[in-house]
Amino acid sequence: MGPASRTPSIDPSTADARRRSTETPSPVLLDVREADEHRSGRPEGAVLAPLSTLAARLGEIPRDRPIFVICHSGGRSATVTDYLLANGWSDVLNVGGGMIAWERAGMPVRTGHRTPWSTNSRRERQPPA
Repeated sequence: MGPASRTPSIDPSTADARRRSTETPSPVLLDVREADEHRSGRPEGAVLAPLSTLAARLGEIPRDRPIFVICHSGGRSATVTDYLLANGWSDVLNVGGGMIAWERAGMPVRTGHRTPWSTNSRRERQPPA
């Protein structure tokens, strides 16, 4: 079995339900795809942090909230999940199957531009320019 099989995961339905619940602190859905992928379809409220720029932005990822990491099919997000767990984050889960599974499960998807970045709000955000 490959590395992704050992990566702690959550299914899209459970991830969406936990994000919409009154869970405190609320989970952050971290989208590690590139901006064009994110614009073409993303979970509502997902925070864009492209894998290509993630190393420079690690300080922006909260350590005191659950983090659900998503990409297109689950590969990049598994890599990021493993990295975060190996580097001090304790509550990080890969969204198994990525956006492919998210859409197949009928979870809500938004397209187009998003509003400014923040992991402190449930509203859709993007990183500063």
